[in-house]
Amino acid sequence: MSADDILMDTEERMDQAVQHLTGELSGLRSGRASPALVDKLQVPAYGVDTPLANLAQIGCPEPRQIMIKPYDASIIKDIERAIQASDLGLNPSSDGKVLRLNLPPLSEERRKQLAKVVKDNGEKANIAVRNVRRDANKSADAAQKDKALTEDECERLKKEIQDLTKSHETRISDMTGKKIKDLMEV
Repeated sequence: MSADDILMDTEERMDQAVQHLTGELSGLRSGRASPALVDKLQVPAYGVDTPLANLAQIGCPEPRQIMIKPYDASIIKDIERAIQASDLGLNPSSDGKVLRLNLPPLSEERRKQLAKVVKDNGEKANIAVRNVRRDANKSADAAQKDKALTEDECERLKKEIQDLTKSHETRISDMTGKKIKDLMEV
């Protein structure tokens, strides 16, 4: 494997770890309403579990409200039941055409719990990035042993891998810090 191949594979795998964290954080409820809270919610409609995002238009007309407008009004009861059965702890109100979810303010205790979850998710992402770094360094050593890389090229590659690791850890830290800041706002 060439140095460029190792570097490209490393960056791709580190980016995947950051993208996974982005998905995890978007699903966490902060003080503001976000369509991401309910996007992936599975709704038993038409005999199949389907993500809510495929069944309805989801928007946030107000900072603490999510509005769900089904493409087919006949499934509004199915969506309502799926929301009530979920672990969101929200009670939808329906006018027959549109569901509205009003998000109550988070208690201080709940904010601290969610901040801890954010930190844990961030640490898991950092661990994933470091594991990718370890694998890339092993690949660099193997390439040097197989005479595909010189010693200088191997050292340069390891430095680039470390730089990638630092930049991804910084992105993770920034994302978790921003999410925690959002959580702690009153």
